[in-house]
Amino acid sequence: MGVTRTPREKWIEEGLRALADGGPDAVRVEALAKRLGVTKGGFYGYFADRDALLEAMLDTWERESTDEVIARVEREGGDPKTKIHRAGVLTFSGDRLLPIDLAVRDWARRDEAVAERLRRVDDRRMALLREMIGTFCADPDEVEARSLIAFCVAIGAHFLAAGHGGRSRAEVLTRAADLILDRPPRPAAR
Repeated sequence: MGVTRTPREKWIEEGLRALADGGPDAVRVEALAKRLGVTKGGFYGYFADRDALLEAMLDTWERESTDEVIARVEREGGDPKTKIHRAGVLTFSGDRLLPIDLAVRDWARRDEAVAERLRRVDDRRMALLREMIGTFCADPDEVEARSLIAFCVAIGAHFLAAGHGGRSRAEVLTRAADLILDRPPRPAAR
């Protein structure tokens, strides 16, 4: 009876988990094998070396955070404001894409190839924002500014430590989204 090999996707997934937990230095073949409960020999059936795994991890992150998010946003439909909100929720909340995205951003500060990949991903995200915001805002300068603000809020909210003068972070983020998306303010929940 043959030995069942650990699928390639499991190595990539465990690598992404390690990246999110500890950055690219935490992505080590021996450590991944231990976390998977296998020997590291099977790794080399899929990847020439650690760099090949890192590249496959970035390919997976890019596909999931752009192609798959955009496809789901389009598939689920709605008006442009709903689509923007859905794309933001899919990308920048939860325990799957957000930690990986933040780890890739940190990694890109020290690796030009990763920075180039991040630029490509961010350019696609900004293009989606521009397209959607452009449906309700005619001024190209304002479209660009709203897109930038939306993106900065989505990322920066995870790093900001400041309080909000008696308001919750969720309340302030909701109001920021209303401003960016040109929606009327919602009644305060008290």
